[in-house]
Amino acid sequence: MQRLLVALLAAVDAAIAAAVGLVVLLAPLTLLWTFAFGARADWGALWPAAGILWQFGHAVPLDISLSDEVLVAVGIGADAAAFTLSVAPIAFLLCTLLAAARSGRRAARAGAWGTGVLAGSVVFAAIAVGVASTAHVAGVAAGPVIGVLLPAGFYLTGALGGAVVEAWRDGDGDGGLVDRVHDVVDGWGDYGPAVTEAVRGTAIVAVILTGIGALSVALSVLARGSEVVTLFEAARVDALGATVITLAQLAYLPTAVVWAVSWLAGPGFAVGAGTAVSPVGTQLGVVPGVPIFGLIPENSSIWMLIVILIPVGAGAVAGWMVRSRLVWEQTALGWAPRAVIAGGIAFLSAVVAALAALPASGSIGPGRLAEVGPHPGWFALAIGLEVLVGAGILLLSPRNRDELAEERTDRWTAQMGISPVEVDEPITAPHPAGSRRASASRPTDAVPGDQDETAPIEESEFFRGRTGDGGTSDRR
Repeated sequence: MQRLLVALLAAVDAAIAAAVGLVVLLAPLTLLWTFAFGARADWGALWPAAGILWQFGHAVPLDISLSDEVLVAVGIGADAAAFTLSVAPIAFLLCTLLAAARSGRRAARAGAWGTGVLAGSVVFAAIAVGVASTAHVAGVAAGPVIGVLLPAGFYLTGALGGAVVEAWRDGDGDGGLVDRVHDVVDGWGDYGPAVTEAVRGTAIVAVILTGIGALSVALSVLARGSEVVTLFEAARVDALGATVITLAQLAYLPTAVVWAVSWLAGPGFAVGAGTAVSPVGTQLGVVPGVPIFGLIPENSSIWMLIVILIPVGAGAVAGWMVRSRLVWEQTALGWAPRAVIAGGIAFLSAVVAALAALPASGSIGPGRLAEVGPHPGWFALAIGLEVLVGAGILLLSPRNRDELAEERTDRWTAQMGISPVEVDEPITAPHPAGSRRASASRPTDAVPGDQDETAPIEESEFFRGRTGDGGTSDRR
């Protein structure tokens, strides 16, 4: 009965996650249909448009074919009538991943993560099948197979990741599979913490770089906001069109953060074939008049290459936090296990960078606009090397002996539950087993004052005023 309940709850979570994404698209589209077309609106086209955008939000490439009437109205050549749109708004993708991870964690805590992940993924895949079979818009086509596999695959990835992380951390409720793997990893000796600490360090690097990338985008808005406003004015759209453009750009903010992190890492990104935007320099041709492209810096200097120290610093922070934990737990004491951890952090950080760059790069139009965004390979390589340098410095550098003794003393006093000023005997290096042996070395029935008693301070010859020859001094 418990597994059935877990499966039902996971199915509800998947249905809610898909419904929220569709409603977020349907709500503004309904307003657009109402204000733009009024009573003459073709409401039958509302759902297909929302379904196509939902698929595109899950990184499904769209094949665009413009009709002759549109080509004449826009004033572009026939060679630009067909192109692919594949740079996805990652905001929808992140919402699906987070909702799936939350459902997977809940199933792991219930003790049936396999059932929960499978049930939720099947329901989400069924919804993706329904959307792909009903969302058909003239001139816009999405692959029927990839239109189902990508949304379902992203949900499966998020649910499986959340479930495995929760089961690995708690060590129970996973049906035995994760526990067995965990026991095998623990049997590696000093290399046992490598998997856990590498994942933890990667999470730290990802959080730091995401935050700094978002801050970079915000600073660009403050510094080049006038360029964005100029492009808005050049578009010559009404209030409704400006609202639609603004909402679309908000959905692309996570994509812009990925571009900013790639710029900070060094490789930068492209805005068309033969273009490059990096700290070393900026080479741009004709850029589409999209307002968000006004944030792109017009020029760069070789001195701006110093920004690559930011990913190095992120790796150093991750290495410092992981090393502090290793010292606290007295594990992975040798340099070889720590080198493995540093390499694991760098490798996983490179994998995360490549996975983030894949939906953030691709095509946004015909011709030269078929190459836009960061290159996943160069982006991953730069992040991996820079994080490796930072994490390696902190994890492999020799420790100061006094600092190590101080950390051991703090850990011992914390385990004893006393303050360091209450310890009236010399503190030696604690036993790795914790406070049991340490507490056993201290007598529990000792009476304060019956050992190493000191004489009252009033009996000191100095305070009694006696000199060495028995007289009294005249000190005042």
